[in-house]
Amino acid sequence: MELTDLKVIMPLLERHGFHFSKSKGQNFLIAPWVPERIAAESGVGERTGVLEIGPGVGCLTAELAKRAGRVLALEIDGRLMPVLAETVGEFENVTVLNGDVMAADLPELVDRYFGGLSPAVCANLPYNITSPVLTKLIGSGLFGTVTVMIQREVARRVCAKPGTADYGAFGVFADFYCRAKLLFDVPPDCFQPRPKVTSSVIRLERRDALAANVDEKLFFRIVRAAFNQRRKTLVNALSSGLTLGKGEIAEAVAACGLPEAVRGETLGIPEFAALTEEIGRRLT
Repeated sequence: MELTDLKVIMPLLERHGFHFSKSKGQNFLIAPWVPERIAAESGVGERTGVLEIGPGVGCLTAELAKRAGRVLALEIDGRLMPVLAETVGEFENVTVLNGDVMAADLPELVDRYFGGLSPAVCANLPYNITSPVLTKLIGSGLFGTVTVMIQREVARRVCAKPGTADYGAFGVFADFYCRAKLLFDVPPDCFQPRPKVTSSVIRLERRDALAANVDEKLFFRIVRAAFNQRRKTLVNALSSGLTLGKGEIAEAVAACGLPEAVRGETLGIPEFAALTEEIGRRLT
């Protein structure tokens, strides 16, 4: 069954009484090269257990099933369960569960379904839940790789470098735990319904060691404060977001060898780490 062919999937969906839900961010792939390339570039193999989020009609699920040791597909829309039973039910290494990834116990799922396999994520994420889902996946520390298709604007932010317009707190968060790589873009005409924006596929590879050995809670508190008011200098932004006085923050910034007028958007993880150490000393 060609699961990206509108002549196949539309009658299939109609037979099961399915209608697209805008609130669930449902945009199904109709270009066969896209799921094939996502699965291929995810790097999954027979020793990989893959968590897929939002399988839709199962076109990416089928491609992953051909490569991975096991695929666990988590679908929030119960109306798609009978559709998926028909489209990917033939694969013995695929399990489809009706559930919400944001409410899921990821360690329990990995332990139950991926015993002896290397856990990974590969998915076409709905635009409306991209950031919280990525935060949960990255923060879990469970997955060696996370390969996802997301809105291009968000993908650029995840992969952005210091000093660029797209660089922000979320990019620092991703870079702290993972190495991010932008793989390729996917135009709107590859989907049904057609979205208004271009999508991008990115691959996040978990670091063997964190990018910095610091107090993570304080580190990200400083990062968020630095970007919450990104037009301000770093000293002024941190003065608004931390309990230290402006003078002490200025001293900490100077102790890191940074100019007084520096802005947070120009700092990489090493600079934020050094600043965390300096500010941490002054908070104790």
